[in-house]
Amino acid sequence: MTTWWRTALAELGKRWSIVRILPRAGTRLVVGLAVINVVLGALPVIFVVATSNVLGRVPEAVTGGTDSAAWRSLLAIFAVAAAAFVGQQIVAPFQNSLGELMARRIDGQMFDELMTAALRPRGIAPLEDQAALQDLRAAVDEVQHGFQSPGQACAGLLALGARYVQLIGYATIIALAFAWWAALALVVVVLLFRYGQRNGIRHYSRLRYALDGPERKIDYLRGLGIQPPAGKEIRVFGLAGWLTSTLEQAYRSWLAPLWVARRRLYLWPFFRYAVVGLVLTSMVFALTGRAAAGQLTLTGFALVMQASLGALRLSEFYPEADNQIAVGMTAYDAVQRFAQRVDTYPAEVRDEVPRRPSAAAPDVVPDPVTTIHFDQVSFAYPRQDRLVFDRLDLTIPVGRCTAIVGLNGAGKTTLVKLLARLYEPTHGAIRVDGVDIRTYPVSQWRRKLGVIFQDFARYEISAAANIGYGAIDAADDRPGIEQAARAVGMADDLARLPRGLDTPLTKQIGGGTDLSGGQWQRVALARALFALRHGSPVVVLDEPTASLDVRAEAQFFDEFAELTQGATTLLISHRFSTVRQADHVVVLTDGKVAEQGSHDELIALDGQYARLFRLQADRFTDVTQPEEVAR
Repeated sequence: MTTWWRTALAELGKRWSIVRILPRAGTRLVVGLAVINVVLGALPVIFVVATSNVLGRVPEAVTGGTDSAAWRSLLAIFAVAAAAFVGQQIVAPFQNSLGELMARRIDGQMFDELMTAALRPRGIAPLEDQAALQDLRAAVDEVQHGFQSPGQACAGLLALGARYVQLIGYATIIALAFAWWAALALVVVVLLFRYGQRNGIRHYSRLRYALDGPERKIDYLRGLGIQPPAGKEIRVFGLAGWLTSTLEQAYRSWLAPLWVARRRLYLWPFFRYAVVGLVLTSMVFALTGRAAAGQLTLTGFALVMQASLGALRLSEFYPEADNQIAVGMTAYDAVQRFAQRVDTYPAEVRDEVPRRPSAAAPDVVPDPVTTIHFDQVSFAYPRQDRLVFDRLDLTIPVGRCTAIVGLNGAGKTTLVKLLARLYEPTHGAIRVDGVDIRTYPVSQWRRKLGVIFQDFARYEISAAANIGYGAIDAADDRPGIEQAARAVGMADDLARLPRGLDTPLTKQIGGGTDLSGGQWQRVALARALFALRHGSPVVVLDEPTASLDVRAEAQFFDEFAELTQGATTLLISHRFSTVRQADHVVVLTDGKVAEQGSHDELIALDGQYARLFRLQADRFTDVTQPEEVAR
């Protein structure tokens, strides 16, 4: 099969994909817009026929005078031409507005599909897959902004109907008024140029998608130049010149392959198309001119010439359809690919593993009573060979505060992800009081946890909701929210906000405000406490204070340990000197338990914990000693 046929079949497949999603806009809207596009395509043809007849009847009407039947006939046909012209001006806005309505309906559903696909997996493996994220970003960019989206592709496909109704009409006029071969020749010229346009746009859009990385680098650098946080350092360190030169280099590295592709797709191919088109149209016009001497009437000559010129205009780029179909369906393909990638993770986190026939699933997940045990747990991230954990054996006592410490890359955050069942172990099991947590429904198990990750969410909603989201079923417990804020020392700060707890925590909303980093961390802590007091007996903090200095972090953990006394708490940190208040300390090294025990026991052991504790403590003492001396 030739390349041309493969391309044609691919184009038909793309058109069919658009047709399949058209019904999402609603039958009445699709039919109505289709009818409008047929009318919009027929009106220019009617205008050509009418004006040609007007031109042909002028001599007779002038000879007969204003009272003659020829003059009245001329006026009637002129009225038809005027009505066709005015009709185009009236109908065209309906095409635009209904096309926009169609696009918004379909794109809204596409965005719902994206959200459904992103939220469908019970784990987070697809959201940490770079290939899946690239598809997600490409889909969101077009669907969200709606310039060249799947919805616009649907509206553009129907808009093609107006163009091709015109082409059929003009070809029919030429065939009837002059010769079928002339009509065929002009149709070939139009379709040849249209093939070149579509082929170029199609390859161009694919290349743009392939250059997603360099384009995002440009977006990042442009944003860096206008964002207030970076503005201070750019000026202080004199980075303006570096930024502009780097942006220029990024633009050139992105544009260079696009320039090459544009020359390859549009320069020489369109030179060949132009030669073929010039030969065929010259032949048609030359023979039309010869025929005008005897075979064609004035009306016929006007019909053929106007129809020929109208047909040739249809060989141009269609701004209402071409980019929308090519790029919009690329975005649709990205939506589909993202959903398919999500579906490649069907067994990463299942609702619950099959039980033995004799074991019945509990109606309610019980609270932990004695231990949470990582029983010979091994784990590697999907599509990676390196084991993060290799038969990890770790017991976390219930009702006590356990600190997990270790250097970066030791597996601390992965431990939390496994506990929250965002991933499942590739070997072994996590058992609560001897029961594999995979035997519990995921959603019910997660309700037992209050987890604040290092990159905790800063919701651009009210302060009350930011705290209440720790237990969404109890988010209307205003006294409980106020109590949690008071417990972490944020009650006064929040009360001073313009609308108190109802103040949106973002400057993007009128009447809203932002918090400092330390204040946000206390709001996150309040969220965890709110979860604890509404049925989440296990609370985990995964390095939420990594940006604080040692003293501030130590104070934070001291407060947290006091506020959660008697609960099962898990503190994750890479700083050994800030977790001495924990009942139990576990040192992770390369995904394994290197040491564990109380702070005093580990100091007495004089192992890794003791060495790193003294090293960090000495550094802290060295830094603060001048301050102490100054006092």
